[in-house]
Amino acid sequence: MEGIDGCGKSTQAEILKNNLEQCEVPFTFIREPGGTPAGEAIRHILLQNDYSLSAHTELLLYMAARAEVTEQKIIPALNAGKVVVCDRFTDSTLAYQGYGRGLDLEWIKAVNHKVTCGLSPDLTFLFDLPVEKAAQRRDGVSADRMERNDYYYYERVRCGYLEIARLEPQRVVMVDAVAEVETQGRFVWQCLRNYLNHLPEMENEDEF
Repeated sequence: MEGIDGCGKSTQAEILKNNLEQCEVPFTFIREPGGTPAGEAIRHILLQNDYSLSAHTELLLYMAARAEVTEQKIIPALNAGKVVVCDRFTDSTLAYQGYGRGLDLEWIKAVNHKVTCGLSPDLTFLFDLPVEKAAQRRDGVSADRMERNDYYYYERVRCGYLEIARLEPQRVVMVDAVAEVETQGRFVWQCLRNYLNHLPEMENEDEF
């Protein structure tokens, strides 16, 4: 599940988790950064507002958290035959630190490949939302260090996500994050059901 801050992907991740639970589909859910004790500690460093971080420090901290969650949670879950649902993964680093911060994309891809042991999502839902609307959704909510970036930064991040989707249309599924929450949830389930081939239809799914 990918997208800029305020796009609603975390809400959709919760809906997907509930649907998987109802259908008794074995799954593991992770969020990035986080998902492990070390990862949660790194998350605190990345999102705090007490001090700044250089772009390279920020990048390497995200990679460290990803290495932990890959080895401790993702690989064991896949080996057990579970579906793994990730609230952010490698595309976030390309979009935020690559396109957003201007760090070298090929270097980011190489480090990502190392820390994930070569794993890549089979299916990615990109919840696309104009930067202005995302900012409106976040208005009034206490902003963390990443959310305090300006409009132009988020515009670069969004453009980065769209470029990733353009380059990998077979993996990245675009979701209109302006649509009703329920509509998005049905669409996500429909796409996942088509991909996995063994999930039941959800109520009103055919209305999308």
